[in-house]
Amino acid sequence: MAGFNVDFLGCKVSHVDAHEIRERLLADGHTPARPGEPADVAVISSCCVTNEALAKSRKAAARAARTHARVYVTGCGANLAGAGLAGLPANVTVVRRSAEETPAFVAGDVGPIACVQGAASLERVRAFVKIQDGCSFSCGFCVIPLVRGASRSRTADAVLREVRRRVEQGHPEVVLTGINLGCFRDRGAGYDLPRLVREAGATPGLARLRLSSIEINHVNDALVDALRETPTVARHLHVPLQSGDDGVLRAMRRRYTTATYLKKLEPLAADFNLTSDVIVGFPTEDEAAFARTLATVERAGLSRVHVFPYSPRPGTATAADDAVTPAVKKQRSARLRALSAELERRRWRSKLGARDTVLVDRPGRGYGDDYTPFLVEAPVGELVEVRAASITSEGIRAVAA
Repeated sequence: MAGFNVDFLGCKVSHVDAHEIRERLLADGHTPARPGEPADVAVISSCCVTNEALAKSRKAAARAARTHARVYVTGCGANLAGAGLAGLPANVTVVRRSAEETPAFVAGDVGPIACVQGAASLERVRAFVKIQDGCSFSCGFCVIPLVRGASRSRTADAVLREVRRRVEQGHPEVVLTGINLGCFRDRGAGYDLPRLVREAGATPGLARLRLSSIEINHVNDALVDALRETPTVARHLHVPLQSGDDGVLRAMRRRYTTATYLKKLEPLAADFNLTSDVIVGFPTEDEAAFARTLATVERAGLSRVHVFPYSPRPGTATAADDAVTPAVKKQRSARLRALSAELERRRWRSKLGARDTVLVDRPGRGYGDDYTPFLVEAPVGELVEVRAASITSEGIRAVAA
């Protein structure tokens, strides 16, 4: 029997990939160690979306190699071309395989034991269910198609069965996740994303359904109707912007303009909490382009922006370009993060005195229906009715409704 630790870096898809390996090791009879404790096996689901993410993945693998007999590095960083993970200790195996193939490879290399266990529940209150992987878009800066492959979808039946299983395991919230959710298709069964949202949302016992992220090109009338007409759907949507300047968007090979982005979000702006991603310091971004990004973020009604300083990625169209200095990237990142913080506080203030239903996902903290953070004292895993009482630096302080 092997004791093991599984950790992930990066996005929710990396989390799902890590959990699938964990489930496979548990099913083969192995035992999870306590987080941070030495064990026989460590699995690091890595990220490479930026240089910093890849460096953190490498450090995590090297650290694990000191306290584990065997370490497996999986995920996007493992599949990235170049020497980012070269020279790791001899007990580290870099698994250059697709997400679908990785759990079987790791479990096979570790080896099963005779006494197998049943399926494991997720470690978190909310369950992430992957419906799609890979991307067939060709954004000039993005390495994901190179490390994840082309877009491919699970069958609707497999997704809906997993949603039911997660609810039966006691997870009140399910998040549908993938690399490019809007590309989900099960043509044989007649499913697209809006239909899947409606049917997943109707799962008996499910309290909340959430989408992890959606490209603006896939925000159409059918999806908006499905989000609005499915009672369990949470009023939150994460829609990457990447830049608020049309010239930069063209250079990035994004397939929309700022006007399109703003127009497509209009039907949701009144009551959905809208969040986004922005890349700062792209090679063609000058000060005027960055100023237009700040203006677009405000006009879109976004409440929070995840800021990513541009990193040239090997194998991409812009791999040889990095024209904006690190100092300028740092300064612009700070300005955008400051705007994001102000927009977030503005939304929190608008909710004072209002009621909300909070899912408590860790001691003293939880999230409202629209993914607003609340400070609340209630048992982890419970949905509690609260009233927004005051603003703190970490979220809204809640009192019993």
